[in-house]
Amino acid sequence: MIKIRNPEQILSHGDAASRKLVLEIADLTLARLDSYRRIKSIGRMEGSLLHIGTRSWDLLKKRNVYLFGAGKACNHMAMAVDEILGDYLTEGLAIVKVAEETDAFRKTKVFVGGHPLPNEEGYRASKMMIDLVQKSGPEDLFIVVISGGSSALMSCPIEGISLQDEIDATDVLLKSGAGIYEINAVRRHISAMNGGMLAKRIQDVGAELIGFGISDAVGSPATGNIGTPYAAYKSTPIGPDPTTLDDARATIINRDLGERLPRSIVDYLMNAGPEGETPKSFPHNTYFLLNTLPDSCIYAKQICDEIGIPALIVSSFLEGESRDAGTFFASMAREIQTYGNPIKPPCVLLSSGEVTTLISDNSVIRGHGGPGQEMAASFAIAAAKAPGACLLSVDTEGTDGTTKVAGGITDSSSFQSASNKGISLFRALREHSCFEALDAIGDVVFTGNTGTNLCDLNIVYVPGIDG
Repeated sequence: MIKIRNPEQILSHGDAASRKLVLEIADLTLARLDSYRRIKSIGRMEGSLLHIGTRSWDLLKKRNVYLFGAGKACNHMAMAVDEILGDYLTEGLAIVKVAEETDAFRKTKVFVGGHPLPNEEGYRASKMMIDLVQKSGPEDLFIVVISGGSSALMSCPIEGISLQDEIDATDVLLKSGAGIYEINAVRRHISAMNGGMLAKRIQDVGAELIGFGISDAVGSPATGNIGTPYAAYKSTPIGPDPTTLDDARATIINRDLGERLPRSIVDYLMNAGPEGETPKSFPHNTYFLLNTLPDSCIYAKQICDEIGIPALIVSSFLEGESRDAGTFFASMAREIQTYGNPIKPPCVLLSSGEVTTLISDNSVIRGHGGPGQEMAASFAIAAAKAPGACLLSVDTEGTDGTTKVAGGITDSSSFQSASNKGISLFRALREHSCFEALDAIGDVVFTGNTGTNLCDLNIVYVPGIDG
């Protein structure tokens, strides 16, 4: 396996044939999505000329070349740029979620930020980035690599809002049941970096910006030629922000967060004037979009075609409660096995998106977990009636929720395996302790940093009833 590090554990029990197929599809898909590989495929130096896809820059005409990065795939993105630039790189600053022993940088300092909750190290690195920008001018070039998770990792609240306020607000928002667009509407409008504010700072000093991005937004179109500058790039710290102050206010009102969010944040957002709005366009920046959320399903289907097994992309817009999604996919497996709808077995079902977990009361939490593990646990319960059916649900960047595993994998035998060990998957779901439950039966998936960040990837294998 290229990306999945614990295949022996996963294949040591349960329906080994179903698990092996699902693991193979997932592993090959993650390998194709690796951002190091994507950037190196379009970027190179020829003398002093930096070539990226269809564009070129003469770095001898630049006084300084800086590399900034943040996100859950930042390790691999920043390594690729650091390697390509070589001695032409003046200095690099990268904020990652997990630092890996295999990470190798020449001129880039790495900071381990907080995710899903911001931390002091990410805040300190963000301040260093702001200081560098303020010392820069029109002869300088900033190359910025951004992937999902940057809102938390690149945490730097505006004046009047403390880092602790932002941490507390992030915790409340993530447990509110709000969608990512709603959450970002609040976070971006209280940030000195996110929502395009880093790009605005670079623009204000007259420096040039080249951005590499991975879009994990539900609804993004699939990528085309990644070597062609992407004119419609938006959001994150370096692009225009589609969310508005009104969106942020609506999140507070619709999710009844007025008394749960820190008072400093509620007061600011409810009273901010036009000067508090985030930037909506950057016509002079150059952006390259490496991957978008639908790509994971597209690549997975290509791999299924190569293997020779029919595959159906169910949705790349999957949202909602993770445990409900797990039950839904188990129901689909039963429908396919019984009636051959909407596709005959054996087959693979593919989906991507961003499911969430509603936690309205922290006192019910008895362990750890994430949406992928909750989906796998709920699938196991319902799939006990779908012989051989197997689901893998992972967060493609390699960490699911509050854990260091990518997600979970269960099949039709997992519920009984858990019961045989005295483990109740129903209780694990109620108490949000699915990591402990799945880990005990060998059903967690461990990848480490994958080099991509396209939210959830869900792969279901449905064999015929007779195998």
